[in-house]
Amino acid sequence: MSESRAPFVKICGLKTARDVDTAVEAGADAVGFVFAPGSPRTVDAGAARELAARVPGGVLTVGVFRGQSVDEVRRLTEESGVRGVQLHGDEGPEYYDALRAEGRTLLRATALHVARCGEFGEDLLLIDAPDPGSGKPWNWASQEFTAPAGHWLLAGGLNPGNVREAVETTGAWGVDVSSGVESSRGVKSPDLIRAFVEAARG
Repeated sequence: MSESRAPFVKICGLKTARDVDTAVEAGADAVGFVFAPGSPRTVDAGAARELAARVPGGVLTVGVFRGQSVDEVRRLTEESGVRGVQLHGDEGPEYYDALRAEGRTLLRATALHVARCGEFGEDLLLIDAPDPGSGKPWNWASQEFTAPAGHWLLAGGLNPGNVREAVETTGAWGVDVSSGVESSRGVKSPDLIRAFVEAARG
């Protein structure tokens, strides 16, 4: 990664106006709203629309989906007004073809080894930890971790204390965090959000 470019930073799983305002003011490049069922961070389309309306145009708003139909993903995306769609399951290239739209950014999240961003038609690739949601990161310096080519975000087990090392070790184009900036499960900490962005930018 070029020393002159700060990494792209996405703060995910936001549920309150305070969370969103803090992330934006801290300098996040993207904020994520979880629509996948079963998470303590899940929001509905109406709540996400109100939160997304607080976000300036230069910050990407992203809806996060897992194992949902194309029709449901499209409906929630349109109802919430988010400008990005992150698919976090086993969705194939046909999903990306169906969801492509003018002005929409498509993100593919996976814990698999991927050679490069764009293989499924995604604009951004997110590499999650081997056990997504566990809070345990990859061993970034080991041979088991191979950085993909292109625009990719590192996720999984990141926090203000390790994100700088993660970026320097992997050369990640960007980083994504959710539980690593929480004071308790599903509850974001403004102080940790600010600390994470500052640490990521070094």
